Amino acid sequence: QVQLVESGGGSVQAGGSLNLSCAAASGSTFRINNMAWYRQAPGNEREMVAKIGNGGTTNYGDSVKGRFTISRDYAKNTVYLQMNSLKPEDTAVYYCQASYYTTWGAGPYDFWGQGTQVTVSS
Repeated sequence: QVQLVESGGGSVQAGGSLNLSCAAASGSTFRINNMAWYRQAPGNEREMVAKIGNGGTTNYGDSVKGRFTISRDYAKNTVYLQMNSLKPEDTAVYYCQASYYTTWGAGPYDFWGQGTQVTVSS
């Protein structure tokens, strides 16, 4: 069983900052590989915001480069998303995603959090 629990969403004015966190909990049969943040605004497809690999390599969506920073605490199986200089177009539900392998090498399997709302007002 794998669970991803997000926190840190909320409402903020344009130019403000928010920090999202996502804690992953799994049984001993799973090993986390990559972790990422996605977002989905009403009427839009889900898009990748930021990814961080098991070795620390990061990738960002073009619209958030230079404003958002993804980081990871490997000991706590937690991924963070620091969002600065927020814009109204950043308003969306933000989802944590993690890919896992089993200890015997099967996978990867993707798991998703329940989502957290971020609203940026102008």
